[in-house]
Amino acid sequence: MSHHTFRHRGVIKVRCLFESGGFCHSYFTLLCPIILCTMTKLLEWVFGVSLIGIAWGLVTFDLLDLQLPPQYKDVAWPMPIYLLVVFGCYSLATVGYRVATFNDCEDAAKELQAQIKEAKGELKKKGLKM
Repeated sequence: MSHHTFRHRGVIKVRCLFESGGFCHSYFTLLCPIILCTMTKLLEWVFGVSLIGIAWGLVTFDLLDLQLPPQYKDVAWPMPIYLLVVFGCYSLATVGYRVATFNDCEDAAKELQAQIKEAKGELKKKGLKM
């Protein structure tokens, strides 16, 4: 048995397909909030940072009265600075790697040079001196 999944107005429906090609009579509907189905990259980052920030605040300020040992607060307090440094290092490494592995587009460069020569020829025909 295989499944066919389709999306309609923020609701994901899964339709059962039998080997014979017929459809089973029941549809399984998995409700999915629209914001989670159409989450952009920005919303993903905001959601992730918010979760981390909430967890940090709960541990640092002991808002749930968990009675955590003081060592947990000592580790949690500077965590945003550590995460910022790690994010900066990751960003620099990513930019460095992408610069190091940047491909030269020799075919595109030759095509562009040919177009430049063609444009110069047309401009000379129209009387422009270069």
